[in-house]
Amino acid sequence: MNRRLLWPALALVALLVLNLVVTPSFFELRIRDGHLFGSLVDVLRNGAPTVLIALGMTLVIATRGIDLSVGAVAAIAGAVACTHLAGGGDAVTGMVLALLVCAVLGLWNGFLVAVLGIQPIIATLVLMIAGRGVAMLLTEGQIVTVDDDVFRQVGAGFVVLPVAILISLAVLGGVALVTRRTALGMLIESVGVNPEASRLAGVRARTIIWTVYVFAALCAGIAGLMISSNVNAADANNAGLWIEMDAILAVVIGGTLLTGGRYSLLGTLLGALTIQTLTTTVYTIGVPPTATLVFKAAVVIVVCLLQAPRGAPVPRREPEVVGS
Repeated sequence: MNRRLLWPALALVALLVLNLVVTPSFFELRIRDGHLFGSLVDVLRNGAPTVLIALGMTLVIATRGIDLSVGAVAAIAGAVACTHLAGGGDAVTGMVLALLVCAVLGLWNGFLVAVLGIQPIIATLVLMIAGRGVAMLLTEGQIVTVDDDVFRQVGAGFVVLPVAILISLAVLGGVALVTRRTALGMLIESVGVNPEASRLAGVRARTIIWTVYVFAALCAGIAGLMISSNVNAADANNAGLWIEMDAILAVVIGGTLLTGGRYSLLGTLLGALTIQTLTTTVYTIGVPPTATLVFKAAVVIVVCLLQAPRGAPVPRREPEVVGS
């Protein structure tokens, strides 16, 4: 795992150095009105939703699953909260209601995968497609704008650092504490390595799978609230669009195998920061907008190839001599 973390770490350092060369003030930090500002702070704040969703995705992938619906769930969370606020409700109730809806959506994904036995990529693809439609229905196809100081704090507030960064770090610390200081992490890995053997050993594989999908949906919901809060609006079409791809890339770059089993939360954090720094670098070095996705894909492919394990040579087998 340490070797898998080497290349993402080097890629992140290389991107930061490149930004420093192009923009000498990239590492500068300044405090204004008790708030910390700077390009590095912006990278962390803009990457907070990706970090959150990637954390949930890590645990899902560790159980040999995948969740393509997190972007749609993020859009639904923003739609529920903003619609509630636009109707005269308070921000706290709206956000709690949004997270409850996300938990139900996570239960739905878990039910399809754990109980009905549907392939995770198919089960979550259903909600990925239908979820955008649900968000559009909630917002009636419009961009719902709101103006609430409490809601604005989630995505644009500061407590020295941006609140979004503090929330993502708190979730990361909580997940690390629960999964690495208790048996839950080992149970998640055992389900990913061999679900049938885990079941025979007495592990409640269905409960574990249900739990990780609900957690992934809640992370997506918090990320959706951040995205909507940052712009004071719910945009069902664009909120969280393709963020599931960035989350999966962050998990893979961080060294977690898509085949399930062992996972790395630190690797996921490095992967998410690499993805976000890469996005910033694209604009910093002046890559044309038409080539942005190609440049981003090329860097990700190079990092994945560098961290891929080298194949062991196949031993040569001598031909057998059949006696007459």
